[in-house]
Amino acid sequence: QVQVVESGGGLVQPGGSLRLSCAASGFTFSNYVMSWYRQAPGKERELVAGIGSAGGWTKYVDSVKGRFTISRHNTANMVYLQMNSLKSEDTAVYYCNAAGYGMSYWGKGTLVTVSS
Repeated sequence: QVQVVESGGGLVQPGGSLRLSCAASGFTFSNYVMSWYRQAPGKERELVAGIGSAGGWTKYVDSVKGRFTISRHNTANMVYLQMNSLKSEDTAVYYCNAAGYGMSYWGKGTLVTVSS
């Protein structure tokens, strides 16, 4: 049974930091590209960051470059998103995604609220 579970969201002040975690199981984690997406109220879901199956490449949406860092730990089946210098516009539900072999697995999301 495939499971993708996000954690680490919460309320943070502008300029603060949060670390999101994603625990995956039920598939060969090390063979899948892992990504973080987000969806703000009234907006479409957007790709925030992605990382290759072996961690050999990463990519980011322009709005988070230099502030967010995606990483993965293949032996632990975990992927992380370190978010620094958070802004109000980063407020969204953040989703973890696993993609590979024509399949796409999603978690249920974790809410990040950036507000004073």
